[in-house]
Amino acid sequence: MADPGLDDADAQGYRWETEYERTWEVLQEDATGSLTASVQDVVLGMKRRRLLEKKPNLRLGMMRHVFVIMDMSDSMKDQDFKPNRAFCVIKLLEYFVGEFFDQNPIGQIGFITTKNKRAERMTELSGNAKKHLAALNLLRTNDLSGEPSLQNSLELAAETLRNIPSHASREIIVVMGSLTSCDPGNIFDTARMLRECNIRCSVIGLSAEVSICRNLAKDTVGEYSVALDESHLKDVMMAQVFPPPVSANSDSFLIKMGFPQQKAHERLDEYSFCICHLDQLNSSLYGKPGYFCPVCISKYCELPVECKVCGLTLVSAPHLARSYHHLFPVEAFQELSSEQLRAFTSRTCFGCMAKNEEEKSHWFQCKSCKNIFCIDCDLFVHETLHSCPGCASSPVKPE
Repeated sequence: MADPGLDDADAQGYRWETEYERTWEVLQEDATGSLTASVQDVVLGMKRRRLLEKKPNLRLGMMRHVFVIMDMSDSMKDQDFKPNRAFCVIKLLEYFVGEFFDQNPIGQIGFITTKNKRAERMTELSGNAKKHLAALNLLRTNDLSGEPSLQNSLELAAETLRNIPSHASREIIVVMGSLTSCDPGNIFDTARMLRECNIRCSVIGLSAEVSICRNLAKDTVGEYSVALDESHLKDVMMAQVFPPPVSANSDSFLIKMGFPQQKAHERLDEYSFCICHLDQLNSSLYGKPGYFCPVCISKYCELPVECKVCGLTLVSAPHLARSYHHLFPVEAFQELSSEQLRAFTSRTCFGCMAKNEEEKSHWFQCKSCKNIFCIDCDLFVHETLHSCPGCASSPVKPE
């Protein structure tokens, strides 16, 4: 009998043991003795399971403010991720930045590193992807040393996030390679403070499951995952791209926004510097076209951005329009059985025009337009395109 004092996860034993047993039950060799096709089916099945978990009519945090905490301690020198953990994480974070701003055009992101028992803010919260990519590129030359401090990193991120308006989403993503953390105080007090400030903390582990990380994610309604390999690490990291549901106690406000147009100076006496580059003034920035705030006429290089003078949120209309696809996701396609698939005279994917030559392959049908798609196109429609090509190309029927 299990100890009633243990939680569900402890009573079930180690999670990786049960996952290991179930994995070998579903893996089967093909005619050539290879497991590649079976492994791909398992991975694609996990991705599709995430699509089925997405429900419409959910209140999501569209204005995301995310701090990514990177472990830069000695443990990141391990070579279980090639060429080492640090290089692999930096490479995936560079890809993550591009995907984050593609799926969250009005979101902001910042980076914090921790090593030698300290935490350092690498970049502030910003919507400038080039700034973050340049900072990540500099990390490749940084030394990996000492121990990380999870508590110092969380408190450094909370100093900025607690001042974010309550209608915005406050999040922290921790990429932890070490199994230990050198903290100056009680980290459970920090977790309690994050919960009270409605800051969602998710942890991605690179070594093994750690109790404090699991409890931190559980207390703040975040997610905790341990990466098995580089491809699994990419999947776990990309799962953080999509906005999470908003907590029930978050407030709702009308947000005042400005939609500036890019303008160039017509006269030499009108040349000016942009507000976002005041710390690195040079002649190459003087007189360049920019976006002018409609309230205070401050100049900025890129959008979206929050005006540093008047506090107005400056965005473009396409940015705002692209943010709404999360609120109205494409309904999950229905998987077809072998008998249902045989009923189609032309078994060709409507997306990539590939023909169904294997009976064991997975095929799906849109409930609206009744077109069939392969599993690759199904994932592409739901994760990238956010629109069914069959429904979009069908003529609109008069009511």
